Amino acid sequence: MVLGIAPTSASEQERIRAVDPKLEFIDAGGWFDGEIRATWPAYNSERYLRPESTGTGSRAERDALLARADIILGGWPYPLDLRARAPRLRWFHQRPAGASNLRRGDLWASDVTVTTSRGFSNSRAIAEYAIAGIMHFAKGFDQAGEDAQRRAFDPQSYRPSGFADKQACVVGVGGIGLEVARLCAGLGMKVVGTRSREPDAASRAVSEAAGFSEIGGPESLYGYLPETDFLIIACQWTPATSNLVCEPLLQVLKPGAVLVNIARGEIVNESDLLGALDGDRLRGAVLDVYVGEFEGPPPEPLWSHPRVLLTPHTSAMSDQPGRRNIEIFLSNLRSYLGGRALENVIDWERGY
Repeated sequence: MVLGIAPTSASEQERIRAVDPKLEFIDAGGWFDGEIRATWPAYNSERYLRPESTGTGSRAERDALLARADIILGGWPYPLDLRARAPRLRWFHQRPAGASNLRRGDLWASDVTVTTSRGFSNSRAIAEYAIAGIMHFAKGFDQAGEDAQRRAFDPQSYRPSGFADKQACVVGVGGIGLEVARLCAGLGMKVVGTRSREPDAASRAVSEAAGFSEIGGPESLYGYLPETDFLIIACQWTPATSNLVCEPLLQVLKPGAVLVNIARGEIVNESDLLGALDGDRLRGAVLDVYVGEFEGPPPEPLWSHPRVLLTPHTSAMSDQPGRRNIEIFLSNLRSYLGGRALENVIDWERGY
């Protein structure tokens, strides 16, 4: 039985059932909201759950559903004790792309096969956000905000810069990183990037087609930084990337660069970032995420800093829907039923 605990539309449910007429799919989207409110920080529940939603059915009824589930289609947030309550569970698919979302629950490092929608998010919208953030500082829009507060123009403080021949460095050459590269290259930038493993010939060809002039493994990053005008963080949050952006990295980064983080807050050491901003080593920072964003509001120094553009994890939002995470689930469902290997399986040791 396939149990959907993430919201699914009627058309998505129809497509899931059409994969195999004999397949039983039960939609339990919203059923666990009361449990989530009781076990997740209130800030997170208020942000992601419908205000009036407190769940459906009794605990015994929800346990009975989980006990029958072989496959679960989940979302964010989710019940933290799924593995303990679903003894038949063989595969869990998370509709969001970030594997780190699952670290809080008992599925992490379990014997259950877990897949994510990495590469099937609204990559175009996220890339557009990154470009918009770069332009905000490159064209001096931050100064326009200060002028508006003072009700007086300070033309000499505007330092607009162009994009031709500037270097953008994308950390994380995945689906989002590739889209960021296309837009940066389209503006005339030289685009370099890094990925978690040394690229092979196939990945190099894909990256070059997207506009990268060069990609390398993690060890290449510091070599790119002295010429980097715009540093875009688009990688997964893993033990290897925690505090990746820290004082040593910021010391090597080209003075006056703009940092954009569209990944996870924990990849950036926020104290070191604020030090670089206050020391005029960075022109600005565009943050769609911050450390502990699911626990509470951002720290005041980030919230109030004039060179920080901070948004509440909204980079994927758009009036042009591009979320294709149901596609990877349907493809994997056909593979699962056919006994074939699944895509986007989390490697617990690697972290995504």
